[in-house]
Amino acid sequence: MTTVTTSPNVAATSALIPPHGGVLVDRVVTGADRERAIDEASSLTRIDLSAKQSCDLEMIGIGAFSPIEGFMGEAEFKSVCTDMKLTSGHHWPIPILLAVDKAGAPSVHDRVALYAPNGTLQGIMTVHEVYAHNKKLEIPHVFGTEDEAHPGVKQVMEEGDVCLGGPVEVLQVCVDPDGPEAFLEHRLTPAQTRAEFASKGWKTVSAFQTRNPIHRAHEYLCKCSQEITDGILIHPLVGETKPGDIPADVRMNCYQILIDEYFHPDHTMLSVMPGAMRYAGPREAILHALVRKNYGATHFIVGRDHAGVGDYYGTYDAQNIFDELDMDDIAIEPLKFEHAAWSNKAQGMVSGKTFPKIKGDQIFLSGTKVRELLAAGERPPAEFTRPEVADVLIEWATKA
Repeated sequence: MTTVTTSPNVAATSALIPPHGGVLVDRVVTGADRERAIDEASSLTRIDLSAKQSCDLEMIGIGAFSPIEGFMGEAEFKSVCTDMKLTSGHHWPIPILLAVDKAGAPSVHDRVALYAPNGTLQGIMTVHEVYAHNKKLEIPHVFGTEDEAHPGVKQVMEEGDVCLGGPVEVLQVCVDPDGPEAFLEHRLTPAQTRAEFASKGWKTVSAFQTRNPIHRAHEYLCKCSQEITDGILIHPLVGETKPGDIPADVRMNCYQILIDEYFHPDHTMLSVMPGAMRYAGPREAILHALVRKNYGATHFIVGRDHAGVGDYYGTYDAQNIFDELDMDDIAIEPLKFEHAAWSNKAQGMVSGKTFPKIKGDQIFLSGTKVRELLAAGERPPAEFTRPEVADVLIEWATKA
């Protein structure tokens, strides 16, 4: 059996915020231990992961989900669903589960080989628990709805009826290094982003989560946050998203162009988060904040309807949920922004706090609206997005 240790607290090396739980987890196996584990895997029961599970395994391995060291057991699962807390008492809003089909499920104490959707051996798990996947507990607590039209609800309903709990050993982090969503140059682990912040002398870092191209309202939020922190981590999610979302490689091209043309290089950093979207609104806003805390961010931008979908969540529910939690434990500071819009009169971005509403003056922006324009073959106007970004998007839309 391969031994995996948890790395010491790296906060001291970067003088930044400590990781959630105080220790940055590292479950990635390297060197001779990795070779032995690969040999062992050939004799183990095979588990084929979904795209979400594969993303979760990578996030556990690199420490992005610290202090979690494996897929959750039953007590952890129930505590997270009902109380938004791990059994240790630390806040955690969404269960991280390995759900499989009941038929052929392994037994407690078994070791199983975990394979990514493309067939790559990604890791090994030691099964400590096998328990029923209580979807009736998970779905309403996590998503606030049981409507199967909700993409997160639909996804959970399609998952297996048995969950495996136990620690993992990650053998392959990026399972498709030559694929369009590898982004190896920007695929930095939490330990690596912390080291980068330290090298830049950043003590305060704001993080921006996105699964869409950055439109003018997003740019406005990012630059506002740069005024109060040493730098900003633009941190797009490149794991599994729902059908209809703009592909990650197109989005990354947009981010890079925007940063090159419109952001200060000494105070801006681009990296990717290989997580999967849940579309869980308020709870996912907490998850995204805790993950960025692990990456070393001290502030987290929470905009309108963060991680929402459709009309399942209220406009500012994702901001208000932070007021209900123990912020001493959360620790990362949420930056709560009003809904921003382009004002023709002001000739720039404004919000309800900075400019009065004038009938017919303001153009409200959203990723949904940009996607609608592209689907109709229309070029997003300058009020929506920078022209260089619009060029990339319309080229992609005409080829899609």
